[in-house]
Amino acid sequence: MYWYLECPICIQDTHAQRKHVVYSLRLLSDNGSFYIYGDLAQWLDDQGMDHVRRAPYHPQTQGKIERWHQTLKNRVLLENYFLPGDLGNQIGDFVDYYNNKRYHESIGNITPTDAYFGRHTAIIERREKIKKLTIKNRRLIHQRQAA
Repeated sequence: MYWYLECPICIQDTHAQRKHVVYSLRLLSDNGSFYIYGDLAQWLDDQGMDHVRRAPYHPQTQGKIERWHQTLKNRVLLENYFLPGDLGNQIGDFVDYYNNKRYHESIGNITPTDAYFGRHTAIIERREKIKKLTIKNRRLIHQRQAA
């Protein structure tokens, strides 16, 4: 199955004649046996997706998800869980915090939810306006104090 992605930058970067980039859906995973056999393999087949496996002992291939797992593990290990549902609740709270409240430097200091729903441009523009206004106000205050 192939998908078409509208790509206005493609023409600038590659001097291509068309605006569309063709790509196929893929699942990138490690070499665990549970990824090869059973329901997942059948589901990938039904979806027309390719299964790409990373190199063994090379976690950098999936750096972002590995980092997410490390962050989750570090957060989970800070607490004690006395009831069966406590761990599940803590993981749910962490996922909510990570996706909706935590700013990510790698995506322009916005939340993943804002990036996913396309709000990043408006947020960055609003921040720039605030920054310019703040600089202007500080200059005025400094000029008044200097006079």
